[in-house]
Amino acid sequence: MGSLWTYTLQLPRDARAVRVARLTLRTVLTTHGLGELLDPTELLTSELLTNAYRHSDGPSSLRVRNMANRLRVGVWDTNPTIPPPFANGTLHSPEPESEQGRGLMLVRRWADNYGGYEIGGELDGKPGKLLWFEVLRRDAFGMAA
Repeated sequence: MGSLWTYTLQLPRDARAVRVARLTLRTVLTTHGLGELLDPTELLTSELLTNAYRHSDGPSSLRVRNMANRLRVGVWDTNPTIPPPFANGTLHSPEPESEQGRGLMLVRRWADNYGGYEIGGELDGKPGKLLWFEVLRRDAFGMAA
């Protein structure tokens, strides 16, 4: 099961921040022996961070937390609007020719749990939102640990 821990990474509004966050996430999970969670966690984290970059005009923050039998990843940004896939139970499919709109759908489909909420200035005095997801640890048979 391992120890409980949390890492937080502050990110500037810079297109390269997503790559920096992915490399940091890879290092953290590998160092803590959680390589089996790396692929889904890296993909879903990239989608949340890309969403933060595209739809907010300020910095963002990544938090990775080891919690008993699961890993929780949260991304804070300065846009307080919760996007439709997280705001309600409706899953909107993008138009086939659309170049956007699939990232948060991936999070909804592949995360074991997810959510989002507005933050009214509690984080460094800045309003925004936090979108998060969880991936469960699985045993050798693919069952939740």
